[in-house]
Amino acid sequence: LSAGVCCCCAALRPRYKRLVDNIFPEDPKDGLVKADMEKLTFYAVSAPEKLDRIGAYLAERLTRDVVRHRYGYVLIAMEALDQLLMACHSQSIKPFVESFLHMVAKLLESGEPKLQVLGTNSFVKFANIEEDTPSYHRRYDFFVSRFSAMCHSCDPDPEIQNEIRIAGIRGIQGVVRKTVNDELRATIWEPQHMDKIVPSLLFNMQKIEDIDSRIGPPSSPTAGVKEENPSVLAENCFRELLGRATYGNMNNAVRPVFAHLDHHRLWDPNEFAVSCFKIIMYSIQAQYSHHVIQEILGHLDVRKRDSPRVRAGIIQVLLEAVAIAAKGSIGPTVLEVFNTLLKHLRISVDFELSDRHSSAESVTLSTSSKENDERIVQNAIIQTIGFFGSNLPDYQRSEIMMFIMSKVPVLGTTSHSLDPSNLGDLGARRIQIMLLRSLLMVTSGYKATTISNALPPPFLDPLLSPSLMEDSELRQLVLEILHNLIDRHDNRAKLRGIRIIPDVSDLKIKRDKISRQDVSFMKKHGQQLYRHIYLGCKEEDNVQKNFELLFTSLALTTIELANEEVVIDLIRLAIALQDVAIINEDNLPMFNRCGVMALVAAYLNFLSQMIAVPAFCQHVSKVIETRSVEAAYFLPETIFKDKCDLPTSLEKDEKDLFFLTNKIAESLGGSGYNVERLSVPYVPQVTDEDRLSRRKSIVDTVSLQVDILSGNNTEDKVDNTEEITFEALKKAIENNGLEEQEKEKRRLVIEKFQKAPFEEIAAQCETKANLLHDRLAQILELTIRPPPSPSGTMTITAGHAHYHSVPVYEMKFPDLCVY
Repeated sequence: LSAGVCCCCAALRPRYKRLVDNIFPEDPKDGLVKADMEKLTFYAVSAPEKLDRIGAYLAERLTRDVVRHRYGYVLIAMEALDQLLMACHSQSIKPFVESFLHMVAKLLESGEPKLQVLGTNSFVKFANIEEDTPSYHRRYDFFVSRFSAMCHSCDPDPEIQNEIRIAGIRGIQGVVRKTVNDELRATIWEPQHMDKIVPSLLFNMQKIEDIDSRIGPPSSPTAGVKEENPSVLAENCFRELLGRATYGNMNNAVRPVFAHLDHHRLWDPNEFAVSCFKIIMYSIQAQYSHHVIQEILGHLDVRKRDSPRVRAGIIQVLLEAVAIAAKGSIGPTVLEVFNTLLKHLRISVDFELSDRHSSAESVTLSTSSKENDERIVQNAIIQTIGFFGSNLPDYQRSEIMMFIMSKVPVLGTTSHSLDPSNLGDLGARRIQIMLLRSLLMVTSGYKATTISNALPPPFLDPLLSPSLMEDSELRQLVLEILHNLIDRHDNRAKLRGIRIIPDVSDLKIKRDKISRQDVSFMKKHGQQLYRHIYLGCKEEDNVQKNFELLFTSLALTTIELANEEVVIDLIRLAIALQDVAIINEDNLPMFNRCGVMALVAAYLNFLSQMIAVPAFCQHVSKVIETRSVEAAYFLPETIFKDKCDLPTSLEKDEKDLFFLTNKIAESLGGSGYNVERLSVPYVPQVTDEDRLSRRKSIVDTVSLQVDILSGNNTEDKVDNTEEITFEALKKAIENNGLEEQEKEKRRLVIEKFQKAPFEEIAAQCETKANLLHDRLAQILELTIRPPPSPSGTMTITAGHAHYHSVPVYEMKFPDLCVY
């Protein structure tokens, strides 16, 4: 009777329950009953409205089996669920999915690794199913949290730990794919989800042994490698996540990377940080690269008070990111990158100087190490600026060159933001050197069509400023920058080193015909270049490298910018430099004087072969041969040796050792050159900055030659300084040579105004006018003074206003005002 009752009750149960019960065998080892599973599948496809009930009943059985640890039946239930999911692709699958996800959640919550892996595999299969309509109510918050926790599994068994981590990564990958394909895909990009997903992936990527396998573009490892290596799988998932990021959610995907690197202190050393951002830059769409760069710059601002090595690590990451982004779209971040880096350069210099001041009070080893660390930060900034600038298009690079030059502290200008007033001379010099070094890297490889594009006045004027001539290293950097911009045919390497070149044709120098724009540039700005070279040769702290760079500057100017007029100006400049070494009005050391003589010899040898005038070449060769025998210290091969015997004095009468203006004029005049200007000695142009400069002003030098405007030559100066005696006066009265002398003076003045370049005449007149104005201002200040006032009087000294108050009891009133 009881058996009949059971059979009757079983027959009364719903059909879907009976079909579900039939797929479970008596012994779970036998596995799923395939025949009954086919019946259940056919029933579900035929009556899709029953799917939700089938799913609910399966979930009920699976929950009961999980609690009772009957894992064999759990495996069968999940296999049945997977087959139903793959078979049913209708809209009615939505209610069934809820039961399915509930069962997957039960498996993930269990502490059994096998069940967690089983649930993950089922979820991945579900994630690969494309649904017809979006689900507006379904959320994956639990799965994001659970899969992220599995990625951090710390099971004592390495194999189980590896298996659970792989399952967690695959689960995250499934969530990403499912949500991205869904209409409500924006939910996965919310910060609360990204803060769990991204660190979980980075945690597993950090375990990789071979870092170099991730630094390039995305790779496609084999399936076996994916299963065995969580780090490779995490990397692929990370790439896929970034590749699906759009404009609005890019920042949410990148910011957790900074939090992870900060929390785990991965900026020093920064190998992992660099590899992470290389993956980011290669994975995202090119038009979003500037978002990542902005985030790095923002994080650098946040960590500006951290240790130097941390800041250096962030800057190195920025360098790698910029190296990838510079070739593509970098958007509006070009100036922002440079502005932020220059700001941090100033901050680093502040830290370095403050550490140095503190070390002066208490000398410690840690302070010196901090200074060295700050140097690492500064070098990283310079490399980033230079590399970024050198990879920009030419039209942007010229703007960056002017932007950097505007930040260089230059005396007499206040337009730069890196104001060195609080840093002192040492801080200003440090910033000048570092900015010029970065500018040198930016200008490397820059090829302008015309020299006026490469050296516009807003860039050329501060670059050739006397403020940048106070230090030997500064002058070297300025000359190297000029070489980068002037050398448009890559001839600089052939001219490296100062020497007497036997045959210039062997160098195979490349050159083009001088364009009209370049000729116009030399007419406007040639005097600035000559002046910079002239003053650079007169510096006492010059070393061999300075002379080598000066020679290269003259040679490149000859190759790229020299027509007949420029050649005459360059010869006048060379003769003036020779006179500097001979006369020695600046009291230069003997090494410098011999170095200048060697520089002139090397350059005139080069110039004579370039213009190919036989008589000129013969004169230069004759002087060089004479020097090699009688005064080898006037040649670069001898003077720049480690041990060279210097002369005690230079004899002015030994004309065979010097290049003579009249000989050069004769040789060039026969070849069609206009040599009239060779008789006018070169005088450098004077600028307003010379009067403000802290170094010895060029006005002092030019003031000795001001009387050239009135026609006085050297003999006239000597005569004017002779002692006036009765005999001299009697002789002057008796001789009628005074009128002839005046006529000669007028003739010289007229000749100089006719033949000298306009720039030199304007410079001389401007110098005389400025000196007269300054003298009148001093006289007026001494003679015209306002009466004292109790409220104070203002006086201006050195360009600064000072107020002086006079007490009433000290004032002197007229007698009529006192009673």
